[in-house]
Amino acid sequence: MSQLIDFRVDPNNYRHWHVEYDGPVATLSMDVDEKGGLFDGYELKLNSYDLGVDIELNDVVQRMRFEHPEVKVVVMRSAKDNVFCAGANIRMLGGAAHSHKVNFCKFTNETRNAFEAAEEDSGQNYIAAVKGACAGGGYELALACNHIMLTNDSTSAVGLPEVPLLAVLPGTGGLTRITDKRKVRRDRADIFCSIEEGVKGQRAKDWGLVDELIPNSTFAETVQERAREIAASSKKADVASGILLDPLERVIDGETVRWSLLDVEIDRAGRKAVFTLKGPEEDAPADMQAFQSQGDQAYLLKLCREFEDAILHMRLNEMEIGLWVIRTQGDPALIAAHDSLIAENANHWLANEVRHYWKRTLKRLDVTSRSLVAFVEHGSCFVGVLAEILFSVDRSYMMDGEFEDDERSLATITLSKANFGAYPMGNGLTRLQTRFLGEPELVETAQSHMDTALDAEAADKIGLVTVILDDIDWEDEVRIFVEERSSFSPDAMTGMEANLRFAGPETMETRIFGRLTAWQNWIFIRPNAVGENGALQRYGTGVRGDFDLTRV
Repeated sequence: MSQLIDFRVDPNNYRHWHVEYDGPVATLSMDVDEKGGLFDGYELKLNSYDLGVDIELNDVVQRMRFEHPEVKVVVMRSAKDNVFCAGANIRMLGGAAHSHKVNFCKFTNETRNAFEAAEEDSGQNYIAAVKGACAGGGYELALACNHIMLTNDSTSAVGLPEVPLLAVLPGTGGLTRITDKRKVRRDRADIFCSIEEGVKGQRAKDWGLVDELIPNSTFAETVQERAREIAASSKKADVASGILLDPLERVIDGETVRWSLLDVEIDRAGRKAVFTLKGPEEDAPADMQAFQSQGDQAYLLKLCREFEDAILHMRLNEMEIGLWVIRTQGDPALIAAHDSLIAENANHWLANEVRHYWKRTLKRLDVTSRSLVAFVEHGSCFVGVLAEILFSVDRSYMMDGEFEDDERSLATITLSKANFGAYPMGNGLTRLQTRFLGEPELVETAQSHMDTALDAEAADKIGLVTVILDDIDWEDEVRIFVEERSSFSPDAMTGMEANLRFAGPETMETRIFGRLTAWQNWIFIRPNAVGENGALQRYGTGVRGDFDLTRV
């Protein structure tokens, strides 16, 4: 699986999803093209999915928010008879590299989280209309919806059969959502996750696995009725029209990947990549009407789209590049004005969507299994939302004082309203609250310096950077750090970084990305699952896996 994976999607070319819009209700139909797998060697039968199917779904969810803000309810259904979704394609998983399997699970988790949070963030409520078999990742699709409706017939059931069938775990939050979100009793959950055939009818309703059980004869009508009821009771403000998201332009030129506002320079020998985010060249729009008139070319929206694409591109296509260096260059005053426009118009639908888009993108950075470092150099513009990057990374280095032959403006950091609640992490805390978990008073200290350009000494004094270095030490210290980081075991780095980034309270989201991903990562390399005689390899042969029975 060495081909380039492209996360840029043109909705005119969807192969697996159809969307119909009817005022406040949208119907999202899953109709997976069996021949449309991202790679060769498998067919996507029974609405099973691979990464390509989920890339389209991620695009649908994104466009629903920006292009169709009038939508208040999304009905997710199957366009195929007798099956809602069979989950992740087993042949794909059986043939995929370990790294692809783990990144696939991470991306599907991020997509589920995005539409699960759509009600709170955007006033868009997702309903799962389950008719037919709904197993594994298919039920995880339904679990991430706000409301699950199941038809009451002999063929419709929900299930998480990964343990008995494949010797792996549900990879997209299924275990956590049935206990934490749906509050299914632990002993019932144990039964549910240990049987192949799933649970149907009244038992599914009684156990809390679904919200409604509907007779087959009235299922379609009742789903639409429920959607209209939920839309009518929605507190989401009516929005006349959205903005179009045109395809992103990206150029890969040798070891450089370029977008309009972002460059990534890859150093393969050093196993590192340098991300340079560029500040705006134009003044901020006068108001949100002017911002909306710019459409997807508005600076903060465009930069967020490109940054997200860069994160996903580098995650899946450059897995040996273990260190990401993130830097910015631009006018801090200009970025401050753009940042302020979004913060001061929180009630405007588009400002709200841009803010939540940045929240989701920064969360992608938080859970990326790469070493992350920020260089606050002269000429940088770590202001507001871009300053959040400094508190996402594992370390930050800042230039202190003038550097010989460097005529750029001195390095500064400027905190804004955005850094104190607009972009919470998966643990429910801001990045500054997480950073200063043992010294909460420093959050208040940082807030007292809001809207002030802080030089290296000032930033260091209140704990906003890891190390400040002058002209004499900068080059050597940075070089030593990069060389040292690249010499460590990538496995140990991934484990260490993931543990250190999420201090503080545990939430359903941190459990999904922390516990589940860690266990799934381990199980995916165990011979009981992926060995020659493992359950994943023998699936479909009629022969069960040959297990090493030692408990580890």
